[in-house]
Amino acid sequence: MNYPESVRFLYSLGNEIKTAKFGLHRMEQLMEALDHPHRSFRSVHVAGTNGKGSTSAMIDAAMRAAGIRTGLYTSPHLNEPTERIRINGEQVSAEQFADAFDTVHRTAEKLLADSRIDLHPTYFETVTAMAFLLFRELAVEFAVIEVGLGGRLDATNVILPELCVVTPIDFDHEQYLGNTIEAIAAEKAGILKSRVPAVFGRQRPEAERVLESRAEQLEVRYSRAADWEIDEIEIDARGSRFTMGGERLECPLAGEHQVENAVTVAVALRELDMPRAGIAQTRWPGRLELVSSEPEIILDGAHNPAGARALASYIERFYGNRRIWLVYGAMRDKAVDEVAGILFPLANEIIATAPNYSRALNPEALRQIWSEPNLRTTADFAAALEIVRRDARPEDAIFITGSLFLVGEARAMLIK
Repeated sequence: MNYPESVRFLYSLGNEIKTAKFGLHRMEQLMEALDHPHRSFRSVHVAGTNGKGSTSAMIDAAMRAAGIRTGLYTSPHLNEPTERIRINGEQVSAEQFADAFDTVHRTAEKLLADSRIDLHPTYFETVTAMAFLLFRELAVEFAVIEVGLGGRLDATNVILPELCVVTPIDFDHEQYLGNTIEAIAAEKAGILKSRVPAVFGRQRPEAERVLESRAEQLEVRYSRAADWEIDEIEIDARGSRFTMGGERLECPLAGEHQVENAVTVAVALRELDMPRAGIAQTRWPGRLELVSSEPEIILDGAHNPAGARALASYIERFYGNRRIWLVYGAMRDKAVDEVAGILFPLANEIIATAPNYSRALNPEALRQIWSEPNLRTTADFAAALEIVRRDARPEDAIFITGSLFLVGEARAMLIK
């Protein structure tokens, strides 16, 4: 299949979250049939609720700056599935993606014919296998692997990493992971491996207890980011600088929460005995990303309550004296009431819209949550952008947020 055909087939497998089949049997069979590509490179495994993508990107950037040939596997993508698989910071080509899909798909079909698996690997399982295959074929030395959902039964959990990293755990995907922090933490702790060291980002006390208990059961030596003292902190709207262990570090990702992520990354790199200066070279699209000025337009995929709180803190700290526009669109299965309750009171103008996706929430439904007259609705993002361009003043600040699907659409239209 060519690239468009491979993408259509992947989408035909269904939404990668709603059609997830938790368990490692299919991935283990697939890895064996492909001659274990996941064993061909060293790896770091990153789980958590918020910040795991940023953390993965920072580790990858620091390794590349140190001269290591890296692979980076993350999800979801903003515009094209090729974004999920990166070699030395560059997403794989459409041709490489399609070739890897062909190999994995043919292998899966043979496993099905031999009754070694019960169904075709899911969207996420297929792309995960493709990433491992490409990492082997393109001679990756060290891969940073972000968990898709949870950890214990996630398709990525077939790897045996050199280090496990768990970023802050919060509520998200409760229908799959459990409706308490302890239950969610237990799923995230499932990436821990016997005697493989781990680094834990700053956690809620109930999550920390679960992680530490599991680490002790597996004889895992762990480090906590919270144990490191940082000082001389400087934070502005575009990033931060701080001193940790006598070393001055720079994080180019915006938001106070990224300081915590950068500290976790610095601890992880210390565990790996790798330099940390390369953190400053990180790029991570769609997360407090400035894409336009006069007026400023900032993209941020704040799709759950923890992400919304981080965005709200950023707006209050750096844009408290500005007229704020919020362009918001979400998926139906998200905690929209809570996210809206955090973000909407900060905005002077709100445009509720819908990402171009089947699970998108009807914007009119947000009127039941927010009845103030500053809420307008549009059927799609293009219409919302037209309103912003017509009515926003040069000194205003526009935040496009909610679903990463909306952020991806906006990015495609705003960045040429």
